[in-house]
Amino acid sequence: MSREIIKNPLGFRFAVTFFIGGILPNLLDLRFKRVSGLAVKAGTSTINEGGQNLYSHRVPDRVEYGTLTLERGFVVGSLLNIELNDILSTAEFPTSNVLVTLLNENKLPLAGWLFIKTFPVRWETSDLDASQEEVVIDTIELSYSSMQVLRI
Repeated sequence: MSREIIKNPLGFRFAVTFFIGGILPNLLDLRFKRVSGLAVKAGTSTINEGGQNLYSHRVPDRVEYGTLTLERGFVVGSLLNIELNDILSTAEFPTSNVLVTLLNENKLPLAGWLFIKTFPVRWETSDLDASQEEVVIDTIELSYSSMQVLRI
């Protein structure tokens, strides 16, 4: 019986799945250069106890989420770009779900982060500069109501 060597996950193997209408996966817009904002933080409140001046009690308050930021090369003919343009042009913000999946060397999922009820809050294209030979990058920033960490 051979032992399989467990390798450390590498951060460059990942996929991002947008769910159209919150249900159907968009299989065309999976590839991104960078994903950031995979974080959640529990807020705290401080309670001072009457008559006790040496310390205060810190108690959990509420869960705080930041934003999910996605970067990718400029894409023409993307369903995601059409949807973002529609949302930000009409100021109507339907929510959807987004799944970020960490993959192993065989492209099988190791872990995931499910962002629930996302909506775009920023869409930015990098500067156009004739003196630089750089790829044009789109940055998409999403707000969301909650995040579920999925460890497989």
